[in-house]
Amino acid sequence: MLRPGFPVASTTVPARSRRRLGLTAAALLGMLALPVLLPAGAHAQDTQPQPPQAAVTPDAPAPDGDGARTEVAEAKTAEARAAIAASQEEDANDPLEGMNRAIFWFNEGVDTVLLRPAAKVYRTVMPDFAQTGIRNVLWNLRSPLTLANKLLQGDWDGAEVATERFLINSTIGLGGLIDVAGDHGLTYEYESFDQTLAVWGVPEGFYLVLPVLGPSTLRDAVGFGVEAYGDPVSRYLSNTHDDWASYTRAGVYAVDLRAQYLDVLDDMKRNSVDYYATMRSLYRQRQNNYIRNGKVDPDQFPSIPDYDSK
Repeated sequence: MLRPGFPVASTTVPARSRRRLGLTAAALLGMLALPVLLPAGAHAQDTQPQPPQAAVTPDAPAPDGDGARTEVAEAKTAEARAAIAASQEEDANDPLEGMNRAIFWFNEGVDTVLLRPAAKVYRTVMPDFAQTGIRNVLWNLRSPLTLANKLLQGDWDGAEVATERFLINSTIGLGGLIDVAGDHGLTYEYESFDQTLAVWGVPEGFYLVLPVLGPSTLRDAVGFGVEAYGDPVSRYLSNTHDDWASYTRAGVYAVDLRAQYLDVLDDMKRNSVDYYATMRSLYRQRQNNYIRNGKVDPDQFPSIPDYDSK
């Protein structure tokens, strides 16, 4: 099962647009932020594998050049794969793997019985434009949380973009149904309190799988709890005794998100040697991508042997 979030492009907003909406943005910053603010080297050359030596007898010729090069290439590939596998194992940070695997397969059972069938019906019945509209509304409702996290991270330009998006899409975009702001260059960026904690230097902690919610880390789980409590929209619905609306919002969000990954997850499940480990790796890659806002971190790649090009 999947946690929230979509990869998005980084945002560049013309200064003129920011000035035009600056006053209105500043007014809404305080109003929206208040409810939220309250409540782990390369291998040494001496470890380089030597080309396999053919058994040479007086009557047996040594292998020709092409054969030797092929054997060397295969040896290099095998060692590179071993290095990558070792690095991935070191980076797993999964001390509760036994428990996590049990919860993971429980979640898979829930997904098989409930969520996946619902997502298939949703994708079959709902036309593409309707799915897009629903998704736009859901992400527009998350705009206050995005704004709050932008402010907490000190991302003032991002906060201004989030404010302008919310104002434009909530009005001209008919409550977020139409992404008018996105059509004018104000691209959506997903932000969470987990990302904010990462910006503050809080380590991610060990890997967790949460019942129903799916892959997480200790830091991400804390961030999820903070957002569940501090989301202004959820708090408003709770205070007005419209809890049914909160549950409907969460249910539609889960089904819509699952529908987007139907084919991808089915293919991964069929082709993965270890589906649990694959999902764990992909979750971490996605979270790291969000935290860096799409910028590549060279440290994420494992060290592999450096061979001479001979």
